[in-house]
Amino acid sequence: MTPFPSRRALLTAGAALVTRPLAVWAAQEKPPPAPFTSPADVYSGISGPGEAVVGDGSGGYRSGYEGLMYKGGKPAKKGWFTAEWGNRATGYAVKDGLLPPIRPLWDLHLRDTVITVGGDGRYYMTGSSGDNIWDRNDGIELWRSDDLKAWDYLGLVWSFDKDGTWQKAWGKRRNTTMRAVWAPELCYVKKNYYLTFSLASGAGTGLLKSTTGKPEGPYVTANRPDARLTGGIDATLFEDGDKVYFTWGRGGSIALMKDDMSGFDGEPKKVKFEKPADGSWTRDEVAQEGASLFKRDGKYYLGGAAFYKGRYSSVVAIADHVYGPYKQWHEAVPCGGGTNYFRDKSGGWWCCYFGNDDQSPWREKPGAVRVEFAADGKIVVAKNQPFAPPK
Repeated sequence: MTPFPSRRALLTAGAALVTRPLAVWAAQEKPPPAPFTSPADVYSGISGPGEAVVGDGSGGYRSGYEGLMYKGGKPAKKGWFTAEWGNRATGYAVKDGLLPPIRPLWDLHLRDTVITVGGDGRYYMTGSSGDNIWDRNDGIELWRSDDLKAWDYLGLVWSFDKDGTWQKAWGKRRNTTMRAVWAPELCYVKKNYYLTFSLASGAGTGLLKSTTGKPEGPYVTANRPDARLTGGIDATLFEDGDKVYFTWGRGGSIALMKDDMSGFDGEPKKVKFEKPADGSWTRDEVAQEGASLFKRDGKYYLGGAAFYKGRYSSVVAIADHVYGPYKQWHEAVPCGGGTNYFRDKSGGWWCCYFGNDDQSPWREKPGAVRVEFAADGKIVVAKNQPFAPPK
């Protein structure tokens, strides 16, 4: 997950962008305010419990280096950037038929939403939390649900100040002093709970393990030595039989973990990827960031997030082997972003969602979109969505 691109980058990205909402947005956006001199007085490092969604859940948050914007039923906190919301969540993806009507799972400020099914059969949700992750947060927060509808807050399960080691150092990115966890994921592998994470400062990715076998921890560094695993961002784990794999960022490389999860069993292997012949995707890796990896009916699905036609979407390619070659690249969930796919207790498949572009119906709130699989294995969004706005 990278910071939201500049207005100039979006407006000059070429014909691939959908310009209708962007043009209106550019006309209405005001210059950002002067940088805050005391960010600690402005931003909270946690998102907190959240609450049930009222109405269609539209609006939300737009965080970034220039500050934080909010549109919703509550007053914005003192010090937040309060320029006009404009077209930052138009819902054009729904209006144009790319997505059926959907709404958030929970009213909560959360980016990079990830949901996993734990060993107890419950759903656990993590993500980039806190008021503004381009400045700071306190660590990793966790939520739990029995039915995806109501969420209990388990609190801060890993803290920079209480639990951090090498992660404690403050860093700089774009001349901004910052310390925040980006895109943490709770993973249940080898009958224990692990947290993958990356740091906003660019310090790299890491892996934590529960010392109690419980999702709420406490957590300690899993890998030895106690240091980062890789550079970059957006780490994830995938369990396949008795093997566990690690990938990150664009999904360009995949590493086999040691049996005791203390590090890599050899060097990461570069993924084989065949770009689509129609030119719809020209990068050498499947995605731009937000790597995800899962398996269905013997096929491996490697994906992540990509700005595609102006949407921050979930994109995926398919292979017969974990290292590829991956083919059939496609935009799986428009506006889906760099999150993950999970299978619910009834066997249905979902893509997590948080909203990170102007075509989304909301921004920076946790969501989940029901998905299905076409005859050729490609992912398609189900027409019937359990989390739809009230009529």
